[in-house]
Amino acid sequence: MSIAQPMRLLLTVLAVVLGTSTLWAQEQVRQAGADRAGGGVRMKIVVTSVMVDNQEKALKFYTEVLGFVKKTDVPAGPARWLTVVSPEQPDGPELLLEPIGFPPARTYQKALFDAGIPLTSFAVTDLAAVHERLEQLGVVFRTPPKKVGPATVAVFEDTCGNLIQLAQK
Repeated sequence: MSIAQPMRLLLTVLAVVLGTSTLWAQEQVRQAGADRAGGGVRMKIVVTSVMVDNQEKALKFYTEVLGFVKKTDVPAGPARWLTVVSPEQPDGPELLLEPIGFPPARTYQKALFDAGIPLTSFAVTDLAAVHERLEQLGVVFRTPPKKVGPATVAVFEDTCGNLIQLAQK
């Protein structure tokens, strides 16, 4: 007997008890099977970070200029656990505005910046419009929008020591 059979029975009973549909139970079984696919673990990005030289300056730039929304702001020693999210995905991945206090991290950040390599990339649906709006707000672009394979990309400075790529597919 596979594990899916007892699970299907349990979820069907739960669906009846909770007053939900058996379709819900079937979806849970399907997802459980998918979770076991590929080695038994599915992962998703919950938090990723950008290193910033000043959290308050970064918060202002990432919210007022880029349009993200503050999600979490909790004291964490001398700094804060400070995250922003896309207003389109308030429960989606969080971007941690991480204070850059570790000297090797500063070296890494500077090396990427000096080499013109973006630290991360954000997706946009209309790069031309976003580029124009950000330029009007004084954002410095290292690379204006250009077609690269199936995508159009641009790279800008985030005022916190990073280059950020925007991409439209």
